[in-house]
Amino acid sequence: MGLSLFKEEPFQEEWEDGWIFYDPHFMDTEVADFYLAYLTHMVDWQQHQVRIFGKWVNQPRLTALYGDDGFSYTYSGLTLPALPWTPPLADLKAIIETSCEASFNTALFNYYRDGQDSMGWHSDDENSLGNDPFIASLSLGAERKFMLKHKRNSWQKKSIVLQHGSILLMGGALQHHWQHQLPKSRKVSKPRINLTFRTLMT
Repeated sequence: MGLSLFKEEPFQEEWEDGWIFYDPHFMDTEVADFYLAYLTHMVDWQQHQVRIFGKWVNQPRLTALYGDDGFSYTYSGLTLPALPWTPPLADLKAIIETSCEASFNTALFNYYRDGQDSMGWHSDDENSLGNDPFIASLSLGAERKFMLKHKRNSWQKKSIVLQHGSILLMGGALQHHWQHQLPKSRKVSKPRINLTFRTLMT
């Protein structure tokens, strides 16, 4: 059964094979606006190529990786070395860590320029993330639909409208049993920036 959610209050859903927590008002609007402007203009955005079904294709979005010294993240045949945290990014990381009561050493940044930029079905299950990775996903800018589906039980589907200044937490065994995506949308003309804070294994 599919479930579509647009909620104005925080909620958590727990399943046998993972859990999510969503807070639509994690950040005050003024703070979210500041970070949206800062990230738009100050991040070293790049459009990289990834290998899909044996072919190299341009990612339909811009990306960057920031993190502690010496870390890099590899997915879909692409390896991104972490850029050093700037003071505003270090402050943002501290805000996320305090709220989540967790520590992160990297953050993957995605810049969706409009509704034609997207992210296909995938799981964040790379070996470098360890078992049952805990991921904190901050959304800034245009509202976009985030979709999840179970790998074995395809009838289990969910979607959440991710709002400006919201945070989505994913934990437990979610990445092993579920996939997620950010589909294209003709209705969206404004940009969205998403930061997923992660802990890479040393």
